[in-house]
Amino acid sequence: MAKSRSLRNRRRRKRKRKMKVALITLLFISAFCYSSYEYLAGKNQAKGQSSNVAVAEESPPVEDTNKKYEVEFKGKDNLDDQINVLLLGSDQRGDEQARTDTIMIAQYAPNKQSVKLASLMRDTYINIPGYGYNKINAAFYFGGPELMRQTISENFGIELEYYAIVDFEGFTQTVDTIAPDGLEVNVEKDMNYQDGAGTIDIDLDEGTQKLDGEELLGYARFRHDANGDFGRVERQQKVLRLLKDELMSFSGVLKAPRLIGTIQPYIQTNIGSGKVLELGKDLLINPVKDMQTMSIPTTDNVWNERKDYPIGLVLNHDESKTKADLQTFFEIDHEDE
Repeated sequence: MAKSRSLRNRRRRKRKRKMKVALITLLFISAFCYSSYEYLAGKNQAKGQSSNVAVAEESPPVEDTNKKYEVEFKGKDNLDDQINVLLLGSDQRGDEQARTDTIMIAQYAPNKQSVKLASLMRDTYINIPGYGYNKINAAFYFGGPELMRQTISENFGIELEYYAIVDFEGFTQTVDTIAPDGLEVNVEKDMNYQDGAGTIDIDLDEGTQKLDGEELLGYARFRHDANGDFGRVERQQKVLRLLKDELMSFSGVLKAPRLIGTIQPYIQTNIGSGKVLELGKDLLINPVKDMQTMSIPTTDNVWNERKDYPIGLVLNHDESKTKADLQTFFEIDHEDE
């Protein structure tokens, strides 16, 4: 009798193990199918959007430009449990040389569940290796993300491992994918601006409201008031906090595969698919709880100064203080320099 009961118990345990394995396998397959479907749906959605965007025949394909940037970029691993990424917002218009109005250094530390984000104002006057003093956004114009990496390394002592260049169209697609009904924003004042080329059309009323991707982009880019670039940088960081909160929500996590497929045509980066999966796993296990921001030059260390043509009006600053401020923010040990 005892042997019979023991045999039945073993068979019961085996059946339970088989059921667990079957359930886990089914969940894995379902998750894989769901992710694949959402990713492909995002890619198809992006193709439909991008086919409506007129691009000059002379413009090089994004893939060719990205390969060039990947070969040139000499990113350095900080060897700590964190990664530093150069984030650039690019406004490519037809066959014009791409410009970058948004320059940020992002640091992600999974073990601390934190992100640090430093905005570098585009008119910051700085020494660009091989080109001399100019506005910092000229580094991208002269030599793409690699020259921008060198400029940041040599002037501020901060090493960057990866870069990501996001076309502004990709930003609107990101917002519309993760928040189809828009993101709620308190617009501080009426914002109305239209550039001569008709590529920028901002028309927002003061007050709390839901903004879609195009409207949120206009909100983040607006700088035609007394605060100028300082106000724009504050709004950009505010928008990134809103996007972070939306992405970290349960619905945001479910939309992640579609989001990746949607923005792929609009982003150039040297972050490989394997690293993306690794970061995605880290974000699921250790979701970001803390996001700290700063901008340079700081308000107590900046003054307007006019330089000879073609540079024009710049934001000058005490370079040693700017370097110290950035290194303190990113917790870099000055003795290790």
